[in-house]
Amino acid sequence: MRFIAASLLAVLAVAGPLAYAAMNNIAEIPVKDIDGKDTNLKSQKAKVLLVVNVASQCGLTPQYEGLEKLHRKYKDKGFSVVGFPCNDFGAQEPGTPEEIKQFCKSKYDVSFPMMGKVHVKGTEQHPLYAALTGKDAAFPGDIKWNFGKFLVTADGKVLKRFEPKTTPDDPSVIAAIEAALGK
Repeated sequence: MRFIAASLLAVLAVAGPLAYAAMNNIAEIPVKDIDGKDTNLKSQKAKVLLVVNVASQCGLTPQYEGLEKLHRKYKDKGFSVVGFPCNDFGAQEPGTPEEIKQFCKSKYDVSFPMMGKVHVKGTEQHPLYAALTGKDAAFPGDIKWNFGKFLVTADGKVLKRFEPKTTPDDPSVIAAIEAALGK
């Protein structure tokens, strides 16, 4: 059994993250939470998620406040923001998991789930982001900067993509969340 598992991992390493993502529903792609525990988007217990690559030393970092407001406003209706710290753009998320958690809590009182740091582009791109941005994705194309956002259903359907400068309180974001929640 170990041989089979090791062989599968070797094939996936050679084939790249797109092959791995193609094998799985986006919501089932393994990720780690900020504490290093295995999880996935499906386990977030929300029917609609806003997946966001975040950074604590970016000009867009104040979006944390709006993301938290969205999370609190809609969490009882089946919605959650999910943050993915990313250091791919200008090294603007250099912190350790503990430092990131401390920053998010002390500065923005973040209560939405935070995941482990990931790469959202390049050769080390996480399989989740390969699935979100790859050529066969609903909204293909590289992440342009920190705070890129994807509205995703619990069953892995990507409904909408919002570019980094689109703020969480933008009417297009609110309308998409409410439509996805059946408002």
